[in-house]
Amino acid sequence: MKTFDNLIQEVIEPGICHSCGACVAFCSSIQYGALELDPGGQPRFADKDKCIKGGLCYALCPEIEDLNEETRQNVAWTTPIGRVADISIARATDSTIRNSATDGGVVTALLVHLFQKGQIDAAVVTKQVAPYQRSSFLATTEEEIRSAAGFFFDKSYGMKSVGDYYSKFSQVGEFNPMDSKGFQRVAFVGTPCQIQAVRKMQTLSIYPSDSLKYCLGLFCSGNFSFGEKEREKIAQIACFQWDNVNKINIKENLIIHLVSGEVITVMLSDIESLKRHACKFCADYSAEYADISFGGIGAEEGWTTVIVRSPAGKTIFSEAKHKAIEENRQTCDPLGRVQALNKVKLWSHKKKNVALASRKLLGIETPKQNLENCPL
Repeated sequence: MKTFDNLIQEVIEPGICHSCGACVAFCSSIQYGALELDPGGQPRFADKDKCIKGGLCYALCPEIEDLNEETRQNVAWTTPIGRVADISIARATDSTIRNSATDGGVVTALLVHLFQKGQIDAAVVTKQVAPYQRSSFLATTEEEIRSAAGFFFDKSYGMKSVGDYYSKFSQVGEFNPMDSKGFQRVAFVGTPCQIQAVRKMQTLSIYPSDSLKYCLGLFCSGNFSFGEKEREKIAQIACFQWDNVNKINIKENLIIHLVSGEVITVMLSDIESLKRHACKFCADYSAEYADISFGGIGAEEGWTTVIVRSPAGKTIFSEAKHKAIEENRQTCDPLGRVQALNKVKLWSHKKKNVALASRKLLGIETPKQNLENCPL
């Protein structure tokens, strides 16, 4: 039976830990207290004597192949980018959500709709706590859900926000307050690695993952270190001042919206050196294990590409359409839908091949984890 000691040797020390927090969240939820997150967001022993060496923390890691086949079966995963039941280009009908959102505000609009209809009690999201910093957060009111909209450069680690970093969304560390408050219907918004960790928990029926009613995944090209020096580098590349920035977004490129209304574009290749090391080993771009996946790739500015994957996802998205969410004319055009899906497949293809090349370069054994389907 492999344990957290093996996770240290195989994942943490080689630098391929995604800081999803699943191992720590599980250990905390069952009140073992053996693990914690360090100030940099990496899991570590809090009290090694409390570890019962059961091995579940090891199996839950997205970088470990254990449970992959069972988890794929549970979510009806198919090649090359997971199940695709439907695809849409959409945005929030509420203009206040759109004005603060990254793309079309569909995730926020859907969460608000679910909350108003009494279909969820809470949502695991992130909120801004300081300039360029966000923290994972269990939103329990409509106002809290709305306040979490938007895209900022920072990084959230479980229940902590440490340093000047960037990350897109939430972490599984919020299982603890979710558990303590007794919520049974929670929507979880996360990046691909986080969604996969949650699905592994559900495969094992580990408490409190049964309380996560919906998994909403975000397209993710990677997380970027974003301290003062990194901000200075980006400002020099694009010739702007951060005090003049209104909001930022990532699609094919880094898109910077200034207060003046000017839009500046920075190629992702120009900031590749800022990407977190572990992200180069992640093979999932489009959150292939989610109920619904969301992102800006394949959609016009101000709109969101939506991939509906599961029956549960199809139900809630259908119910929200024409109420909280409106579809773009591109959705009605079969060619437009195909083009959007092909764009997502292309970026997924790129990320899988980068992961494969990165593993070969370091001599790390490549888990199946979708990599066998790299070719388009």
